Amino acid sequence: MRVVLAEDSVLLREGLVWVLGSGGMEVVSAVSDADGLLRAVDEQRPDLVITDVRMPPSHTDEGLRAALVLRRTHPGLPITVLSQYVEERYATQLLSTETSGIGYLLKDRVADVKEFVDALRRVAGGGTALDPEVVAQLLVRRHSDPLDLLTRREYEVLALIAEGRSNTGIAEALTVSEGAVGKHINNIFTKLGLSGADKDHRRVLAVLRFLKV
Repeated sequence: MRVVLAEDSVLLREGLVWVLGSGGMEVVSAVSDADGLLRAVDEQRPDLVITDVRMPPSHTDEGLRAALVLRRTHPGLPITVLSQYVEERYATQLLSTETSGIGYLLKDRVADVKEFVDALRRVAGGGTALDPEVVAQLLVRRHSDPLDLLTRREYEVLALIAEGRSNTGIAEALTVSEGAVGKHINNIFTKLGLSGADKDHRRVLAVLRFLKV
């Protein structure tokens, strides 16, 4: 089994290479950032991707966002997120569509190497491997907070709407076209279930949802 690994910690990355190798897997590329992960997958066409969530440059959610990109550009590619914490918004998106070949494991809760390797093989075979703590956090929010369905850019657009910005002002702030802003806003309305109201009223309702008033 050919694996692409993304982990910015050198010690952990090398340790995972050894663990995977001892489990009969071949790490064809081990990278330290999300851009490297995307390139490696394009070049290597692996059987499985393992990625951390927090990676350079901002050390926030680059790895998980890269996983979402890979699920769009490489449909069916098995991906396991291996992290120290649950990033709820993007994890919800990752698990909200096709869930075959998906894993989300917490580093601190991996207590047995054999079970870990077995979980990876299960994901590579089209199954799932979800830490119970991940399930507990995600499933509740997934059904209770539609804001979790927004992409990062849509969330940024909604935040600027809450500041009272016009479409033109939002476009200038994000350095995108007004047409792109309009598409993001329509997506926000749809995901928040606001498709039935008039445009101005929907902006107000969307802001209230954002502020959780």
